[in-house]
Amino acid sequence: MQHVLSLGLLFLLFSGCLPVSRGHNITKILADHPEFSTFNHYLTATHLAGEINRRKTITVLVVSNAGMAPLLDKHLSLYTLKNVLSLHVLVDYFGAKKLHQLNGGAAASSTLFQATGSAPGTAGFVNITNHRAGRVSFAAVDAGNAPPVNFVKSIKEISYDIAVIQISSVLSSPEAEAPTPAPAQVNLTTLMSKKGCKTFADLLVATGDAEKTFESNVGGGLTVFCPIDQAMKAFMPKFKNLTADGKLSVLLYHGIPVYNSIQMLKSNNGIVNTLATDGSAKNYNFTVQNDGEVVTLKTRVTVATITGTLIDEDPLAVYTIDQVLEPRELFKPEKTKAPAPAPAPEVEAEAPTKSKKRHHASPPAPAGPADAPAADNEKAADDQSAAGGRARSRPWIVAAAAVGAAAVMVA
Repeated sequence: MQHVLSLGLLFLLFSGCLPVSRGHNITKILADHPEFSTFNHYLTATHLAGEINRRKTITVLVVSNAGMAPLLDKHLSLYTLKNVLSLHVLVDYFGAKKLHQLNGGAAASSTLFQATGSAPGTAGFVNITNHRAGRVSFAAVDAGNAPPVNFVKSIKEISYDIAVIQISSVLSSPEAEAPTPAPAQVNLTTLMSKKGCKTFADLLVATGDAEKTFESNVGGGLTVFCPIDQAMKAFMPKFKNLTADGKLSVLLYHGIPVYNSIQMLKSNNGIVNTLATDGSAKNYNFTVQNDGEVVTLKTRVTVATITGTLIDEDPLAVYTIDQVLEPRELFKPEKTKAPAPAPAPEVEAEAPTKSKKRHHASPPAPAGPADAPAADNEKAADDQSAAGGRARSRPWIVAAAAVGAAAVMVA
């Protein structure tokens, strides 16, 4: 019985009758609501969208375009804006029903501002209060005399996974709005040279605007896949035969203009564009795939595997790979040679027998239908077909014969 139930559950699962968790994407959720386009834009610009998508059991307090205007009028840096918006991401699930049924009428929730260690003390907590007449308000712990903001409506809820809730205005927090220094600039080529990618780093410096292009993309998010020196050594003869534009394209092909942590690469499989992608017919993209903990990068020419991490600190990630990524736009796949046919087995010739009389040997008797002359084969096939036709037309004769044979054996 247990076996039958297990099979039934598997059938329901694969037939789509049972819900399967597919994760969430805050950018896509808000894309269906243009009134939150400004909030959605800054979630992407500050790289908070990726952090939200990686987490489970989370609540996002979104603000309308009009509600975002007073915050943008303060002309805060992007790094400070990230702190303010991270205060609007609660690391717990608060759907509309839960908000109106708070135990004791109040709750305190930690936020990404607190969880990432950016908030001093407990400044990254938000107080939630369920008032009479169904009004629910939110306020940062350090809001001071600033009035709380109110729950407006639920935008999207996936039970105990993610809740997207609209609030009336941006949460006020002096600590979140405090000036935040930009992270120290990382010298890409120096980092790669010291970590086993010196040949690739030297080519970035020596080839056109390659180094400049990589460096200029760090602020907005960048992922680099640098081939180890051993892989570059084997590739150099091909590289030297390329034109100047081809050499630049190959190097830019190893960069993605988006920050991807190793966890994001393991979960977000698919085709990605690169720094070499120009929007024309030459797409210069490749496919990211993972098999458990192993992440591979597949072009239509080569397959590379991520072998190590040089840096993984938003907005920059640099990984080592064991092969050079060769774009199909510049290289042709190597044709695999068909295996040579196996040699025919040697047959030993029989020793001739001595005979005093010369005579013409008679043809050997056929061993079976396969060896019979063609005419006999055709006749046998006709007889067999006719017999089969008679048996199919009169099945009761076959059954009667079988019963008779059985009776004789019993007797």
